[in-house]
Amino acid sequence: MKRLHRFVIKSFLGPFFMTFFICVFILLMQFLWKYIDDMVGKGLEWRIVLELLTYASFGLVPLAFPLAMLLASIMTFGNLGENYELVAMKASGISLFRIMKPLLVVAMVLTSIAFYFSNNILPKTNLEFYALLYSVKQQKPEMVIKEGVFSNDMEGYSIKVERKGRNNNMLYDVMIYNHTTNDGNLNVTVADSGKMEITEDKKFMSVTLFDGQSYADQKESRSINEKRYPFRRESFKKEVINISLRDFEFNRRDEKLFSNGARMMNTNQLQNQGDSLFMDYKIRLWRFITSLNYQSDISRQISWLAMPFDSMRVNPMIKPDTIVDIDKILPALSTFEKEELYQRAIGNVRSNSHLITQQMDEMYTRKKMVNNYPMEWHRKFTLSIACLIFFFIGAPLGAIIRKGGLGMPVVVSILLFIAYYILMITGEKFAREDAWSMMSGMWFASLVFLPLGIWLTYKAATDSSIMNIESYQLFFKNLLKMKFSKRQKPEI
Repeated sequence: MKRLHRFVIKSFLGPFFMTFFICVFILLMQFLWKYIDDMVGKGLEWRIVLELLTYASFGLVPLAFPLAMLLASIMTFGNLGENYELVAMKASGISLFRIMKPLLVVAMVLTSIAFYFSNNILPKTNLEFYALLYSVKQQKPEMVIKEGVFSNDMEGYSIKVERKGRNNNMLYDVMIYNHTTNDGNLNVTVADSGKMEITEDKKFMSVTLFDGQSYADQKESRSINEKRYPFRRESFKKEVINISLRDFEFNRRDEKLFSNGARMMNTNQLQNQGDSLFMDYKIRLWRFITSLNYQSDISRQISWLAMPFDSMRVNPMIKPDTIVDIDKILPALSTFEKEELYQRAIGNVRSNSHLITQQMDEMYTRKKMVNNYPMEWHRKFTLSIACLIFFFIGAPLGAIIRKGGLGMPVVVSILLFIAYYILMITGEKFAREDAWSMMSGMWFASLVFLPLGIWLTYKAATDSSIMNIESYQLFFKNLLKMKFSKRQKPEI
């Protein structure tokens, strides 16, 4: 490897790894902002939170790769331009394409790594992430005893305290209803004070009560006509009640419940699952179309034309011999027959309208679910190719701007990436809604930015001054001079 190539690659790798981890961190903060309500106040152990954030970081890598590539490319060539190293290379007869050549190889390698990560590693980490996130969402929050309010967090018990100790865990004027037998408010305990502590194995909440009484109605000896019921009252100086904390334990959900999601599959699995679901959708659509009410001849024709695949057309009698032409049939009918045909058609239309209204939302939701699989298949390629596209945007843009560091490159990178992300989300929405084809929608952002990268590369190679503020100032100054000279020109 030539010394120039090593120098350029070394200048690129440092900013790339730095910006990559910065991008992952920023995107991870967005994740925390989104799911912070699902994690706060649930008493999660630090290792569970750390595991969740690790899996979330892996899921953000496909977005961080293109952004880091764009920012690192602008910083690398901006630093070379700002320190006049790029000018020295060009003065030595080295073209911009030759300077970009080693980084182009690096960009292609990083693109391959991004695709391998999205296809082989990300599905496994997504499976772990969504299973863990669902478990965290289902976790009950920590039990909080508030003053003057009944707390029903612990299953089978309803607890109320009038006052809590400020500097200790003491409770005052305690009232506890025992609902473990599901017989209503038959067992109540009141105490002057008490305290709550979790046992060492963290399986029980130990409630120690002082100076109180326990009241209980006896249901065993009740009869139908008896209006008086036995009653038991006990006084105590100290009583301990152990309440199970089984519902407050963290339970991991089985990962197999989430294995059929689109983000948990590689390209081969996505293609097979997508084809299967699409065929099932077509069969459901065929059954729905053929369940509508038509005339008998039209029903046979629609049933044959709407077959989801040719292998189902096993009965040659299904295919109609002739095509129904209503314009030729109606003139041959009498007035009574036309009236009867019209009434039957009106009835069929009303029945069909009712069926369509019922099935439309279901078929729409099912089609969107089917579209998730080809969308995820295309997304693995588009986000990987975006690394290469952003290199052809960032490298010439840095050479044109000639500003390094984290100032101008960060601003330009964020604006470009936001524009790319908006176009990507727009294309995905149109593809999901079937307004565009899947190929057009998923590759919309790439098709917009690829010509931009080619144009910027050409401008940078020809030493264009499209980012030079002085050239624009000179242009507008000359334009104002021309307008002023036309006004001052005397009329003949």
